[in-house]
Amino acid sequence: QVQLVESGGGLVQAGGSLRLSCSASGRTFSSYAMGWFRQAPGKEREFVAGITRSGGNTFYADSVKGRVIISRDSGRNTVTVYLQMNSLRPEDTAVYFCAADRRIGESVDRDDVKWDYWGQGTQVAVSS
Repeated sequence: QVQLVESGGGLVQAGGSLRLSCSASGRTFSSYAMGWFRQAPGKEREFVAGITRSGGNTFYADSVKGRVIISRDSGRNTVTVYLQMNSLRPEDTAVYFCAADRRIGESVDRDDVKWDYWGQGTQVAVSS
């Protein structure tokens, strides 16, 4: 069955770093664009970062650009997507979700309704 499983969340002080991981299996996720979204309390889910299925292009929300890096590794039956987050701020506090999109092409969609599969999320909390 399809599984996207996030890990790596936690509590960190402002200015610190975290590395989130997402293990995706159950589909040929090497053919999918992969992304990270987040949802803070009382807010809508928003795009954070995306990477094309080739891994050749990455895209970031303006709010995190220069502070986060998305990357991916493809194994035999699993794709792992990473989100390296540096210089964290209290406003980065949210549940972070991994997502997969079967779209073709060298771009990603920033609209979460367009994405096909989702993980359960991992909590990131940044204290001031």
